[in-house]
Amino acid sequence: MSGYVEGVIILVCINVIAVLGVSILTGFTRLFSFGNAGFMAIGAYASAILTTKYGAPFPVVLVAGPCIAAIVALGLGKLTLKLKGDYFLITTLGFGESIRLLFLFAEPITGGARGLSGIPPKTTMFIAVGMTVLAFLGAWNFLRSKYGRNLMAIREQEIAAEAVGIDTAKFKEYSFMISAFYAGMAGALLAHYYMFISPIMFNLPKSAELTITVVIGGLGSLSGSVLATILLTVLPEIFRSAAEYRMLLYGLAVVIIIVLKPSGLMGYREFSLRPIFTLYERIFKKNSNPTKGDGK
Repeated sequence: MSGYVEGVIILVCINVIAVLGVSILTGFTRLFSFGNAGFMAIGAYASAILTTKYGAPFPVVLVAGPCIAAIVALGLGKLTLKLKGDYFLITTLGFGESIRLLFLFAEPITGGARGLSGIPPKTTMFIAVGMTVLAFLGAWNFLRSKYGRNLMAIREQEIAAEAVGIDTAKFKEYSFMISAFYAGMAGALLAHYYMFISPIMFNLPKSAELTITVVIGGLGSLSGSVLATILLTVLPEIFRSAAEYRMLLYGLAVVIIIVLKPSGLMGYREFSLRPIFTLYERIFKKNSNPTKGDGK
């Protein structure tokens, strides 16, 4: 396998982890956030600083970076999750930009606009794929637990969820923290893959890209989010000459999908091999007993 293909697979895995976090928050709790690039930045800078300045081992920073992002999300969530309507979205947008500017002006620690370099290259394809599988299984099991079903109840009808005793504020905090944890993990992997990070890598278009990917994949479908991430990461590589128009193509894709298929590529469904097995069984049984179909 060439280094280029390996690099594309690593980027797909990092994007999948970040999008899974947005999917849990937006797809299953229906809280739209434009601040997840800020949590990616926190995970990336925390892990990079711990590695380069304090010599922390990679497994430690791969946990510490996401945990710091989740703790920041807990504090931000307690201040903002009671806001209704578009106010939460606007707050997360402001948070993401504030984090980017904070890292931009904290030059003695973060390198400012010049960025932070010299990060050890620890993110390999094996680690990226392994972390992606763990992240997907973790999200899958969480959403099928009691806590996940409570999030879906909040998504469908928040007032009814409160009426049956679900603490909606607490479960929103859970989903916000998990979303930030996933974003921080993606940021940590990204920092140790590129070996260089700068604030411009975690700007508003990055947050918009994550949210748009979830919308295209289907709000309420983890496998749809994964499918959309693979498509939106690989296609710009195939059509590299049009990569600079990526955000324009994203916008057009969202408009087309909302018009033709408002629920996204997968909607509320998850990918399953059962239809393939069912088709195989029908063909196999028909071929093994040809007289049955003729009524003889």
